[in-house]
Amino acid sequence: MPSRRTVLAATAGVTAGLAVGTSANALDSDDKRLRALISRMTVEEKVGQLFVMRVYGHSATDPDQADIDANLEEIGVRTAAELIGKYRVGGIIYFTWTHNTRDPRQIAELSNGIQRASLEQPRGLPVLIATDQEHGAVCRIGKPATLFPGAMALGAGGSRADARTVGRLSGAELRAMGVRQDYSPDADVNVNPANPIIGVRSFGAGPDAVGALVAAEAQGYQDAGVAATAKHFPGHGDTAVDSHTGFPVITHSRELWEKLDAVPFRAAIEAGIDSVMTAHIQFPALDGSGDPATLSHPVLTGILRGELGYDGVVVTDSLGMEGVRTKYGDDRVPVLALKAGVDQLLNPPTLDVAWNAVLKAVRDGELTEARLDESVLRILRLKSRLGLLDRPYVNAKDVGRVVGAAKHLAAADRIAERTTTLLVNEGGLLPLSPRTHGTVLVVGADPDAPSGTTGPPTGVLAAALTELGFTASALSTGTAPSPATVDRAVAAARAADAVVVGTYNVTAGGGQRQLVERLVATGVPVVAVAVRNPYDVAQLPSVRACLAAYSWTDVELRAAARVIAGRVAPRGRLPVPVQRADDPTQVLYPIGHGLTY
Repeated sequence: MPSRRTVLAATAGVTAGLAVGTSANALDSDDKRLRALISRMTVEEKVGQLFVMRVYGHSATDPDQADIDANLEEIGVRTAAELIGKYRVGGIIYFTWTHNTRDPRQIAELSNGIQRASLEQPRGLPVLIATDQEHGAVCRIGKPATLFPGAMALGAGGSRADARTVGRLSGAELRAMGVRQDYSPDADVNVNPANPIIGVRSFGAGPDAVGALVAAEAQGYQDAGVAATAKHFPGHGDTAVDSHTGFPVITHSRELWEKLDAVPFRAAIEAGIDSVMTAHIQFPALDGSGDPATLSHPVLTGILRGELGYDGVVVTDSLGMEGVRTKYGDDRVPVLALKAGVDQLLNPPTLDVAWNAVLKAVRDGELTEARLDESVLRILRLKSRLGLLDRPYVNAKDVGRVVGAAKHLAAADRIAERTTTLLVNEGGLLPLSPRTHGTVLVVGADPDAPSGTTGPPTGVLAAALTELGFTASALSTGTAPSPATVDRAVAAARAADAVVVGTYNVTAGGGQRQLVERLVATGVPVVAVAVRNPYDVAQLPSVRACLAAYSWTDVELRAAARVIAGRVAPRGRLPVPVQRADDPTQVLYPIGHGLTY
């Protein structure tokens, strides 16, 4: 059995050779080394390299019994080590719900255990460990790791330097924990306020602005030695259907796609993005077959590879999502994805079905072994460029020094202060002063907190305002307050000098709007803080002050509190337009709107 030392000796110098500015001869030499590795792999090992799979447990070899049971039920193995031994997977994805992310040191030990299990295999190769650390609404690794403002907040800040800093510092923390591929940044242009799945995960509605921030954040991650991923190609920003549960259709013309959706992906490719994630959407102007883009040869090979000139790693969105399973069975999806031009197959619902389907397609001649070699080479190039072939393990000392470092937390706070957007401030209600509005009631929606935040939002806001000199109390009223809940909030408001109400996706006939209107009717000053989509302001015509925070993570809520208290001036500008609630054809607040004091 070749040892890790033998494998690494065969690839000595690969990482250095793939650095920026490397000569063509050096690149050819490095590819020869990688091709030599591939030539010694079995077909089964090549198939395994294409899969990125979930696995339950905090440890690669000794997970909790409940996680062993979940692994046996869903994957047919007990542990991550057994998963690697049976299927030789090239990648593993961490989730909170699979109990991979308890704390930074545990994550680092899990990563090392996964690498050890893989390198102990015959012809063992390091594993590319990935996660969705977008920040804002989607984060898999929470406190004590640093949580930064999400994409739309950064869009409101408008600073490429801040986006690059987020990538660089977040990337440093991920790398310290052994995570070397981040499924971020989101390159979708969110032009549909009703989009149920993208929204604040997008930098905004302006394609050039989105492209600039996508490129900057990607460069930050890659400067830190973590592969960035632009998603979801060819563009998921104008859907009203969630591809997790349905099959969205994008009706853009080819011309509109070029001007809108394609722009951030071009920017990402020009910036040297390491990977691109596909979308499970139907895009008739790009492929009239009715297939999802993930399975579309015209979209992935014709446009992404051919027209845009991209030759990096292409990874599917999760193959367990309904959008990719609508037309074909789970045995056909991975095969069709590879035929379309994909390299990495992410999180199939049943790995045994998907893995064996690809192997059968090769043995039957539907897929050639040469086609597998193309994708395996791209994956190995990426692993080499990330240094995994030379240094697959992480040092536990780096975890405590890097993850949640004081300077990272301070940077997150400073960046957040530049994103909070003041949309309405009638009569100069804001900033509030403890001298004139000493007693503050914080009410409103308390959606499930993004991973690792202290939440709930009302409690975080109340605590932050208390630290700023107010006497603040919290009363959660939820995302759909009942009449009785509204009555309790109104009664409590009458004893306060001011009310701060956190809103979350307000609708015209919903309880949140009724709550705000009843609070305003008390005569007590009301400040609304939209803790997710900034479109809430269109449903709140009666409030005298309204802020957009773009997420309900601690860092953004604390920044909103400092703006409310006047400790910092609001500087954010809307990165999306807000349409009127009574006439969506009319813009209430345009891109770039934002007040200050």
